[in-house]
Parts: sequence; C-alpha cells; structure tokens
Amino acid sequence: MLSRLLPRQNNFFDYFEQIASLSLQGAHELAEMGKDGADYGKIAGRIKTLEHEADEVTRTCLGTLHKTFITPIDRNDIHRLISKLDDIIDLIDGAARQIMLFEITKLPNSAREATVVVVLATEATERAVKGLRNMKNASNILGECIRIKEHENAADRIKASSVAQLFHEETNAIVVMKWNQVYQALESITDACEDVANVIEGIVLEHA
Repeated sequence: MLSRLLPRQNNFFDYFEQIASLSLQGAHELAEMGKDGADYGKIAGRIKTLEHEADEVTRTCLGTLHKTFITPIDRNDIHRLISKLDDIIDLIDGAARQIMLFEITKLPNSAREATVVVVLATEATERAVKGLRNMKNASNILGECIRIKEHENAADRIKASSVAQLFHEETNAIVVMKWNQVYQALESITDACEDVANVIEGIVLEHA
C-alpha cells in the first residue's frame, strides 16, 4: 500500500538514454579515425569529453538511485544497466587512446570495418535502451538485443581473421602485438554492448 502512495522516480530512463547517446556519438567519432587525413588527436579529445559526460551521468544516476524509494525497475537492474552502459564509452575512449599511444597514422581496412561494426552495435544498443521506457513492444527490444549479439559476432570474426593474417604476414613481433591489442580493444566495445543486451533481456523478460 505504501508503495502506491509514494511517487515513482522515472528519470532513470533519461539517464540510460543519455549514456547510450553519448556512446553512439563516441562510436561515430571512433569511426572517423578510419578516414584518410583524420586528426586522431582532436578525435580522441572529443571522445574523452564524451566519456567525462557519461561519467557524470552515471554518478548522477547512482546518486538518484540511493535516494529513491520506488524505482520503475529493479534497483539492481538499474545499477547493472547504467554501469554496463558506461563501460561502452569507457572502452571507446580506451580504443582511441590506444591508437594514439601506438602512434598509428592510418587504420587498415579491417580496422575500419571493425569501427563500422562498433557503430552498428551502439546504434542497436541505443534503440534497445529507448525501448525500455515503454516495454509494450518487448519483441522489438529483444530483436535489437539479437542484433547487438550479431554485431558482436561480426566483431569477433574481424578480430580473428585480422590477427591470423598478421601472424601469417607480419614478421615484426612488436607490430603484431600492437595491432593485436588494437583489434582486441575494438572488439571489447561490442562485448560491452552485448553485456548491455543481456541486462536488457533480463529486464524485459521480468516485466513481460
């Protein structure tokens, strides 16, 4: 009875959508690194700004959670989802910094393809997150989760084939190590998107 009388805090969906949007912006910035003549320093700086904004949203969300009695979805799910969403932009920032630290001047086609997959995965993640505000279209949300996992599988294949080609063609061990880490960093972003999809699936199934 008490829970019916107390106001329900619904702005958690705003926080989810804000971070999903920031991650998508970061993914588009990362894909810009694949263009000829791209200024990696400026791009990495813009991504860092987005990452800082996402951290602030996460802190605000968690602060609100601690002060809110009635939440629209399970408290643990809110904590898990906002944390997993924040991981995406953190990993995008990490990949951009790694490219900078390794002083890479041009991304090969396979790395460019990987950044495109990152964009597709974050786009699907944003759509899935937006669906949580009104879970009447549960099948649409779950469909986006399936797409996220398909993109993660595509990123796995790109990494595996690219690294295999490196070991086959490149004789410089340092170069192999460098690019192996870059491909791993790019693939880890889609792993984080899949983690978000897993949380969302659980939320949707619980409220179906």
